[in-house]
Amino acid sequence: MYLSIVMWDLKKSEATVESLREYLRDYAVDAYSTLEGMRLKAWFSDSARQLWGAVYLWDSPEQMPGLYKVSRVIDLIGYPPTSVGGFTLEATAEGKSVHETLAGLGIALEGGTQ
Repeated sequence: MYLSIVMWDLKKSEATVESLREYLRDYAVDAYSTLEGMRLKAWFSDSARQLWGAVYLWDSPEQMPGLYKVSRVIDLIGYPPTSVGGFTLEATAEGKSVHETLAGLGIALEGGTQ
C-alpha cells in the first residue's frame, strides 16, 4: 500500500478552512468514496494557521492519480498544493477506539466548528 499527503497554506487564497468544510459536506466525501484503489482519505486542518490537507491510503501507486478524477479543491483554493508527498506504507496498526468505523467522522460532517 501507498500513502500520499497533500497540504495547502491558505493564506493567499480566498478559501478558508471553514469554507472548505462545506466542500466536504456538499461534495468531496461522497465523491472520494467512489474511487477505485483508495482505501482511505482523511482531511485535516489547522484553522488558526489556515492550513488544509489530506492523507490518502492507496492500494497501488498507479491508482494515486485517481484523485484528480473527482477533486475540485484546486479550483476552490486557486492554486496547487503547497506540499505533496508520496510514500511506501511501512506498517499500520489499529488501536481500540470507541468508533466502529471511520466513515462519517470529523468536524465538517458533525456540523461543528473548531
